[in-house]
Amino acid sequence: MASIDALIREGSGAVRVELVGDWTLANLPMPLSALESRLAALLARSPCWDLSGIERLDSAAALLLWRAWGRQWPDQVAVSESLRAVFDRAAAVPRDGASARAVDPLFWIVALGRVMLAAARNLRDLVTLFGQLVLDVGYLCVHPQDIPWREFSANIYRSGTQALPVIALVGFLIGIVLSFLSALQLKTFGADIYIVNLLGIAIIRELGPVIVAVLVAGRSGSAMTAQIGVMRVTEEIDALATMGVSRSLRLVLPKVAALSLVVPLLVVWCSAAGIVGGMVSANLEMGLAYGYFIDALPRVVPLSNLWIGLGKGCVFGFVIALIACHFGLKVRPNTESLSQRTTTSVVSAITLVIIVDAIIAIFTRTIGIPGAG
Repeated sequence: MASIDALIREGSGAVRVELVGDWTLANLPMPLSALESRLAALLARSPCWDLSGIERLDSAAALLLWRAWGRQWPDQVAVSESLRAVFDRAAAVPRDGASARAVDPLFWIVALGRVMLAAARNLRDLVTLFGQLVLDVGYLCVHPQDIPWREFSANIYRSGTQALPVIALVGFLIGIVLSFLSALQLKTFGADIYIVNLLGIAIIRELGPVIVAVLVAGRSGSAMTAQIGVMRVTEEIDALATMGVSRSLRLVLPKVAALSLVVPLLVVWCSAAGIVGGMVSANLEMGLAYGYFIDALPRVVPLSNLWIGLGKGCVFGFVIALIACHFGLKVRPNTESLSQRTTTSVVSAITLVIIVDAIIAIFTRTIGIPGAG
């Protein structure tokens, strides 16, 4: 490997920088930051750059030189046409984010516009996918023999049955924590018996559906995106299209229908586990009898709270499955795109679930809350 002194030589009199040898990433001296600083220091002396001695030049070395030159051609440079083409490719590489923000005063406006355009495209594609699902449901109503029962049952098993242990554990622990922290405050005011009201409404109406939605989005939503994404990478979806099999009918619809059915049932399961955990904690912390807790719960928590929780679960399941399938179909045929789309799917699903929960809470704020009307 040539040393830096062999690569850069200064002649007598006028400064002349001659670059020789193989300017490739494998042959450049390390660290590259020191070489770039040396080149930038030489540029300040306005030398004549002679690149005729370079035998090979790759994109990494060309980009290093281009950055050392301040991303513009020096006043005096001798370079062949073949090397100039390599420098043209290096010049096309965009600046890093910090430099772009410093140079372009409209950077933040452009970045915001790109985000809004991407959101608009995703919304358009989601509406298109939803419309396709409506057409598929209409088709199955006319041709019930084509209903994909096997795919539907498989998604119910993977998303519902296999999720029961972890959801019960999380719900039970949330109930214990909520009951323990609430008891500390209620005992201060002598309002121990109101722990039943607090736990019942909080868990059945809000915490149960939201906790289940977050767990399902992270567990089942990511799995759905990854499954469809892998099928995109391995061209299985293209093979289905070649055979005349609808991807939305066989892949998307069973997942959306399964989650829309399973998540409300998981909400009931999680809420029950949370109530049991809260009941155990209230008995240990406040001495509240199990019999009183069970007897008071249906009296102080109206049944409409359970229906609201079930409705939220159905909506959350539909939203999670639709987003998971949407981003799975957007995967490009490479592994990097698969990981990015899976992450985006989970984050988008959880964010949208919280937004939908807030909207439902606003419209149902006077329903099922004693004294709210």
